[in-house]
Amino acid sequence: MTTRRRALAAWAALVAGAFAVGGLLHARGVLRIDHLPPLHALARLPTAALLPAAAFAVVAVPVLPRLIAHLPMRAALAAAFAASLAWTVLLAVSGEGLAWPFTHPQEYLAGLGAVGDDPLGWLARFTRDLPAYPTHVRGHPPLPVLVLWTLSAAGLPGPFRAAVLVVVTGCSATAAIGLAVWRVAGEEAARRALPYLALSPAAVWIATTMDAFFAGVGAWGTALLVFGARSRAGRVALGLGAGLALGALPYLSYGLVPYLLVPLVAAIAVGVPRTTVAACLAGMAAVSALFAAGGFWWPAGVLATHAEWAADPGAARPYLYFLVANLAVLALVTGPATAAGLVAPGRSRDAILPLTALAAVLALDVSGVTRGEVERIWLPYALWVAALGGRTRDSRLLAAQAAVALLLQGFVRSPW
Repeated sequence: MTTRRRALAAWAALVAGAFAVGGLLHARGVLRIDHLPPLHALARLPTAALLPAAAFAVVAVPVLPRLIAHLPMRAALAAAFAASLAWTVLLAVSGEGLAWPFTHPQEYLAGLGAVGDDPLGWLARFTRDLPAYPTHVRGHPPLPVLVLWTLSAAGLPGPFRAAVLVVVTGCSATAAIGLAVWRVAGEEAARRALPYLALSPAAVWIATTMDAFFAGVGAWGTALLVFGARSRAGRVALGLGAGLALGALPYLSYGLVPYLLVPLVAAIAVGVPRTTVAACLAGMAAVSALFAAGGFWWPAGVLATHAEWAADPGAARPYLYFLVANLAVLALVTGPATAAGLVAPGRSRDAILPLTALAAVLALDVSGVTRGEVERIWLPYALWVAALGGRTRDSRLLAAQAAVALLLQGFVRSPW
């Protein structure tokens, strides 16, 4: 058996084993809140509504890699983004649609009533009033709610508009990661990775979970940091933009602190100029200073959220099972091509950023604060890991990626 086949067999065994053991634990009442462990979801049967997405995959699998290989690089990035957006939307509309997840009473939009017309007052009271908020608001820093409040205040209220923002931002991570890979590993590596990013099984959860928005913000922050500029003013502007995006990550999700390893390693790999680094750090410091001035102290938010998590049924999930099952979910979300790419021969530079994201996931997994529901939590990391698929040079594995996404969308009913 070749190394690739062993990697694919290990991928299948990990996923199948996690479902088999999860099913036993659920049957015995150990995992009562998860009906399809390791996923926090329900099983269902596919319908004919999935056919447009399947038809798109049939066309995109052979055409997209050729298109990306021959277009000018910037046009290739745009094509990958467009394909990602089409793929994600077609998958979503075959089920409950884009907006449905945001209508849940425990989602972020349900917390907007507490903000009212006083976002600064709400921010100052956020930690104190945390127990009164919906589940997703309690489990995160205040910035996701403030983003949706701003959207509503701009005259774009409601679940559908929020979903459009999240899906477009999440899909744009394809282009941003492509830019970063281009800068770190070269144009060829980026072109090979883009189809796997565009047709990733992660698309099932990009539509629609707020974590997809986090993924887009982090990816663009990293891309801005490493992209480079000829003039000093341009280097400062890019660094400041990167700093504002990356500085926002810990205020979007506490679980995104390890994510900062990705831009750090990327910056070291390309030798980002000191002026850009200084501007980036200034932008990150400015974000923290603004939240502190508004009355939100990040360490206090961490402690309050941890107390809420410890009292939640999710904290009682078995650590050892999810230590392994969380990685099975990552394997499922990133697809079998990622496993093959992990062992593929080639330049190690192609794998720098995906392996850094994988290391960050492992750190979170071992910490034990991510026990289940990681199909959404892993999204910002999973999109980087999915770039490993580009190292395989095998169109059959791209087809397998699309097939996994179709199977997930058809047989799994996720609340996100």
